[in-house]
Amino acid sequence: MTEPRPIPMIDLKAQLEVLRPEIDDAIERVLASTAFVFGPDIRELEREYADFCGTSEACGVANGTDALHLSLRAYGIGPGDEVITVANTFIATGEAILLVGATPVFVDIDADTFTLDPAQLECAITARTKLILPVHLYGHPADMEAIDEIARRYDLPVLEDAAQAHGAEWKGRRAGSLGHAACFSFYPGKNLGAYGDAGMVTSSDADFAARVRQIANHGAGTHRYDNVVLGTNSRLDTLQAAILRVKLRHLERWTEQRRTRAAAYTRALEGIPGVVLPREHADARSAWHLYTIRVPGRDALQAHLRERGIASAVHYPRPIHLQPSMAGARGKEGDLPVSELVSREVLCLPIYPELRDEDIERIASEVRSFVSEGASRR
Repeated sequence: MTEPRPIPMIDLKAQLEVLRPEIDDAIERVLASTAFVFGPDIRELEREYADFCGTSEACGVANGTDALHLSLRAYGIGPGDEVITVANTFIATGEAILLVGATPVFVDIDADTFTLDPAQLECAITARTKLILPVHLYGHPADMEAIDEIARRYDLPVLEDAAQAHGAEWKGRRAGSLGHAACFSFYPGKNLGAYGDAGMVTSSDADFAARVRQIANHGAGTHRYDNVVLGTNSRLDTLQAAILRVKLRHLERWTEQRRTRAAAYTRALEGIPGVVLPREHADARSAWHLYTIRVPGRDALQAHLRERGIASAVHYPRPIHLQPSMAGARGKEGDLPVSELVSREVLCLPIYPELRDEDIERIASEVRSFVSEGASRR
């Protein structure tokens, strides 16, 4: 009997085969121009991505972590300041806050959407709060209407961590335009991924975008050697910009394909005892970066799938308020009960445009089999 085909967590090779002629042309254009740094593709990508998000400005940077770090610096946030965010996220969210000398203040999440719970937000605001940093996790946007309303009352800017939310929407508005500014990662596995590291900051505040751009370019003023603020080198590579321009043209179609596959997963997994499925808020359009279920015995299920050639992933096994590197945030076990609970139960299943219907059925069948076997052992 033939062994079933392995199902990877993501299949970038399949995507490349479809795009190869366009990608090859884009790379050849940059190589022929030799404009490897600050080439014209960077400005074109910035313009196109700003249009896509619905903002007037976009600033390309080296990666998503830099997008967060540079944005916090552009806000002037530093020692003594507090930034409210969530702990159910990649370490970069809290890392960027600590890197500017500020203190992350973590609030709990909504269990249905895995995003910041607006009901927990207001009580976390103090006289030292300078920014609210919600995370659009797994492709699902946070409740930005409620968050923005609270932020306005306290005159606080809202910076979106949209690293997993390319094309996501809240009430018809795209992630990237929902707060004062937003930070994107183009890590290869993202819905819009480069072939290396790359990132972007979007905003409709031209002065803010100019500050980000200045800090990213060694703090330079009007002249290359007139360095007026302490900056760094965080360039978006021209080759990556050219590749991203090709892929951006396909992003909306890919998003719809991800949404179709998420709906297929939900139909196939509905009703399995003990398995909690991800839900899309009525006001949201998730980009379904990940399809994340919750199940007790998550690690055993992951091992069961692995043995049958099915990849899966855990994002994230430890909330960042409990990470040793976040010691400056003074977090402890029990502070965020929802975040801590879901970290023990979440399992991300493969989802990407090239995933086949039969793959989804096979994955769902194995999840159902695992649950049934567990019930029979009891």
